[in-house]
Amino acid sequence: METGTIEIIKSSGKKVKFSLDKLKTSLKRTGADQQTVKGIIDKVRDELYQGISTKEIYNRAFALLKKRKSYLASKYKLKKAIYELGPTGFPFERFIGNILQYSGFEIEIGKIVQGQCVTHEIDVIAHKNNETTIIECKFHNEQGLNCNVKIPLYINARYNDVKAHWNTNTKIKSKLTKGWVVTNTRFTEDALQYGKCINLYLLSWDYPKNDGLKDRIDRLGLYPITVSTLLTNREKQFLLSRDLVLCRTLIGDTFYLDHLGISETRKEKILNEIKMLCNA
Repeated sequence: METGTIEIIKSSGKKVKFSLDKLKTSLKRTGADQQTVKGIIDKVRDELYQGISTKEIYNRAFALLKKRKSYLASKYKLKKAIYELGPTGFPFERFIGNILQYSGFEIEIGKIVQGQCVTHEIDVIAHKNNETTIIECKFHNEQGLNCNVKIPLYINARYNDVKAHWNTNTKIKSKLTKGWVVTNTRFTEDALQYGKCINLYLLSWDYPKNDGLKDRIDRLGLYPITVSTLLTNREKQFLLSRDLVLCRTLIGDTFYLDHLGISETRKEKILNEIKMLCNA
């Protein structure tokens, strides 16, 4: 059977034609060599059937990558790992804050800010060069839930209320110059159109092109702790509850692994995987 004739079922339930190129691109993004990519594609291609789910294809490719090098599998599961930051949105807010911090911003998380009319709890406030950005995070812990135009409409109203008070308050040294909306899924077309029109910065999994969330994470090597293939779910939840969201942080704070009672041998494997991932 030709791969181009196979229909696969996405998480949303929608049927689409299977794309070998998309699978190849996602495997190449991990840094896997050409031989590894070809080997996985050949095996996955042999196991395709009409109506296979994208989840099944992902699980097979993930298992094959993990057999070769676990840190490549960690990179491959990035999207899924972001969902695992839930069920609440707070670890995601901290994660976005950490990405901005590594990009040279001073950050504040979950701060109550006075607007002209009412107070607002802002997910992330980022300061740089006497300019301030306020960021609202829209986290979804399951696929297929996109942000429609109501989200930027609502966020823009909040931003304008905060800005009206902020920029007239002589006690505040910085200027509020930008509002962001960040999501781990995607924005609908009308949401993107509205964001452009009113100059509200929108950041999603793959938007803006080549500078979306996945691109920034790969570029900076800032992977969430949930990408680890060696830590258990219980261990990941323990680390997240201690506000440890980044793999990179764990390299410097290994006492958390001691606190979990992880053996020296296993600790070495976990740290080795994380170091390879962050430096890849």
